[in-house]
Amino acid sequence: MIKKLMLLGAVSVSLISFAQEKISIVPSVGYAWRVAETPSGLSREEKDYIKGLKSGVHFDISAYYNLRAVSVGLKFSNYSASSNGWISGYDSNGYIVTVPVSTKDNITFFGPAIMYSNYADSTKHKLFFDVALGVISYTSKTGTVKGTGSNLGLDAGFGYQYALSKNFMIGPKLGVTAGTLNKMKLNGTTVEFGKDTKEGLTRVSLSAAATFRF
Repeated sequence: MIKKLMLLGAVSVSLISFAQEKISIVPSVGYAWRVAETPSGLSREEKDYIKGLKSGVHFDISAYYNLRAVSVGLKFSNYSASSNGWISGYDSNGYIVTVPVSTKDNITFFGPAIMYSNYADSTKHKLFFDVALGVISYTSKTGTVKGTGSNLGLDAGFGYQYALSKNFMIGPKLGVTAGTLNKMKLNGTTVEFGKDTKEGLTRVSLSAAATFRF
């Protein structure tokens, strides 16, 4: 009887250990830079204003079901930036008018993902690569004007982590989120963009990524 109980306990521990390695949660937080070119012909104040929107906080989180080296799951990422500045234009009489503006930008991505890693290996030095294809959405608010749009997007990342324990790793990650908008809604009205005026949402990010395995 004792031997059977010991055998049952050993099997139970093995099953729990196996189950604890089936799920990986990978959050990361850092900074990102949008790579779209700044329009030409802008004043210094306008360039500084746009520059403030081209870098901001990056956050993402993924959940995977592990199939040893390959894992499948879902990924969500978010980018936020804000900027205050001055924009010049012409009034109804043809005079140049400069007005203060404040803008808040937010770019989100969500979609199915696949990850390759050596998490199951005995080494403490872990490498992973993930890629996701899904929906990228953009929200920009300036004063009373709100613009929204979405399109097909891609999110990918490569990282190195050090295993502090069997179930916890941490380290740096380099990522890219790509997408372009052909049209947006401005206060509910759809505006189509021309070939050279599309809204580029692509950004690169550098962040600290942790992995929790269950």
